[in-house]
Amino acid sequence: MKKNNAIRENKMRKDIINYLIDFPLFDALKGNQLNIVAEHMNYYEIDKGEILFKEGDKGDYICFVLDGVIDVLKKSVTGDSIVISVLPKGRSFGEMSILDNFPRSATAKARIKSSFLTLTQTSFDTILKDYPQIGITILKGISRILSQNLRQTSSRLADYILPIA
Repeated sequence: MKKNNAIRENKMRKDIINYLIDFPLFDALKGNQLNIVAEHMNYYEIDKGEILFKEGDKGDYICFVLDGVIDVLKKSVTGDSIVISVLPKGRSFGEMSILDNFPRSATAKARIKSSFLTLTQTSFDTILKDYPQIGITILKGISRILSQNLRQTSSRLADYILPIA
């Protein structure tokens, strides 16, 4: 029985590594580095309409969409939830949660049945401590993603703001 579990775990780790290769966050990692990261990942599935986390929840993990579509929703001043981003396979979300201790800035909800990987803040801290080069590479990847998101948000915001005189 244990051998089957080991085989299943080994196959799952290989599957996770194959998934990680497709994420820009991990594109600078190679071979054994990907294996180390895969050891710290968890796999989840979620049904259509299910909420992964709500705006204001404690955040302590980043998610990587393997299959499906995740809607990111933000509450408006009127209290309505507005979809601010639609994340298909190959996208990540919740990056800020492994860098700071602030509550979630938005809600994540499955548009369709979806699967994803998570990397917890604790696992990321372990990688940073035990494998600093891998941790630095991941930090650079997160910085790149957050920078891209900020640029997109700034561009969208510019369409709604009047010029300062």
